[in-house]
Amino acid sequence: MTAGASEAPRTPGNVLDGAGRVAHVAVLDYGSGNVHSAVKALELAGAEVELTRDPEAVMAADGLLVPGVGAFDAVMRQLREVRGDELIDRRLAGGRPVLGICVGQQVLFERGVERGVETEGLGQWPGTVRELHAPRLPHMGWNTVEAPEGSVLFAGIEHERFYFVHSYAATEWTLEGRTAASTPRVAWAEHGERFVAAVENGPLCSTQFHPEKSGEAGIRLLRNWIATL
Repeated sequence: MTAGASEAPRTPGNVLDGAGRVAHVAVLDYGSGNVHSAVKALELAGAEVELTRDPEAVMAADGLLVPGVGAFDAVMRQLREVRGDELIDRRLAGGRPVLGICVGQQVLFERGVERGVETEGLGQWPGTVRELHAPRLPHMGWNTVEAPEGSVLFAGIEHERFYFVHSYAATEWTLEGRTAASTPRVAWAEHGERFVAAVENGPLCSTQFHPEKSGEAGIRLLRNWIATL
């Protein structure tokens, strides 16, 4: 992990942008528990990585990864404490890529309901995150994903398995684009019922599963995302 360096050694594993630079990814450091594994996975995927909550660093990065573990309301509270909600908004308003992982995906929806507590989310997408109707929770372990046609994130890994740890998810998707090209690509998985497993929506992408815990398939997914930066 680096801390603010503008250049990184070019190794065979680095992913370069169109100008031949190593892609620089900021991991938002707001108190979420899986940041170090996310940093390591991004490095393995070929990025130069900075763990930071500094607004200038977050805005300057080629990509921003928003991790998330725990309860929806706790993650939202922690995000707001470091003005992460504002930083995500500003990046997306400027077309700057953002990737949310696990609860980092969930908070992108309008609201979350956990144990009777309703919490306002970031509102990037319509919908509610709720507890899955499943015989056993949490949904923990490896599962397949129904990748959408034309997916960039799942290119070359459409039939791989990914690692999930969650009890809550978005189970509906209602946002449509004005054209086929602008319609978000949504991946689905099933545990008791179908739920949103990943989204590709312009500069905003997310996964309900943990790429950093999904072995080589997860590294390849991160590499696919980094290649778009």
